[in-house]
Amino acid sequence: MLKVKICVPLIVSFIALAIGPAVAQTPKTLKTIIVDAGHGGKDYGAHGGYEGGLNTYEKNVTLGISNKLVEVLKKELPEVKVVPTRTTDIYQSPPEKADIANENKGDLFICIHADAVALQTGKRQIGTREETRYKISGKGKKKKKTPYKVTVPVYQYYKLPSKRSGTSVWLFAAHKTVSKTDAILKNEAEQIEDEIEVGSGADSLLNEIDFSGPEYRMMAQVHAKRYQEKSIKLADLINEEIDQTDRPALGTYQRAKGIWVLQATNMPAVLVETGFITNYTDERYLASEKGQQEIAECIARAVKRYKDQVEKGNISNPPATDKKEEDKVLKEAKADKALTSNPKK
Repeated sequence: MLKVKICVPLIVSFIALAIGPAVAQTPKTLKTIIVDAGHGGKDYGAHGGYEGGLNTYEKNVTLGISNKLVEVLKKELPEVKVVPTRTTDIYQSPPEKADIANENKGDLFICIHADAVALQTGKRQIGTREETRYKISGKGKKKKKTPYKVTVPVYQYYKLPSKRSGTSVWLFAAHKTVSKTDAILKNEAEQIEDEIEVGSGADSLLNEIDFSGPEYRMMAQVHAKRYQEKSIKLADLINEEIDQTDRPALGTYQRAKGIWVLQATNMPAVLVETGFITNYTDERYLASEKGQQEIAECIARAVKRYKDQVEKGNISNPPATDKKEEDKVLKEAKADKALTSNPKK
């Protein structure tokens, strides 16, 4: 359990500092974007291993697209800090990727991946061969095996490319908000330790703040909900930009099992499945400089539109309901805390 000693006069302002972005009426400036190239190193990701394919590995496609996206974002948004999780072929675990995002205090997390489906197996006859078989005649001691020759076909088995193609955008599952809340609480606790002077003077009255307390968890849940709303907005904008190209725009989805790296980041987060590496056309598109650049530019345009809307307060900024929601959450949390500390009441 993480506890921090803090002066009593600062208790009232603590929630605004720790959870402020979740309930703030002032639109937030987008200062830092994290771009993650999925997989890498020993983690190859999906493989275009069908007959006639390019033998492409997902880790290389994601690196190519993410590096181009970083370049475009830096050019188009020079005032924004753009942080890639990797720029070379190295392995990073999902926790490492999330830590990079959280330690850099990202305002947006964009994860680049390539999709795949299980490949069906086809077969074709490539020739014939002679095979010896035996005809059985008689019974008992008179039983006799007579050999004879037959011609049988020889088949070759191979993997068929998938028919599924197109770009989709994925979010952390709504029912996985516990993980998102934990990430928010952890990050906010660390920020408070950095930003507030603890025990400023021998005469200060001290109190302990428990970051696992119900009031902070409930406020973090509100924060997670706002992140989800912003993630959906960015995902929809990316889908709109893809739809302006010749590629199929497949829409926005939530994966039932959740996506760990999206849930563990303390910011709005999306994962872009740029195309199907198991599809003949998609693989060639994803492996090409032209295709990678086009996808990077589509995502960058969506980010610019998202940034503009966030900073103008057009996303998750209904002032009247925000204050009511905040007051309700704090009131319920205080009641729960009072009941816990004195069960007889």
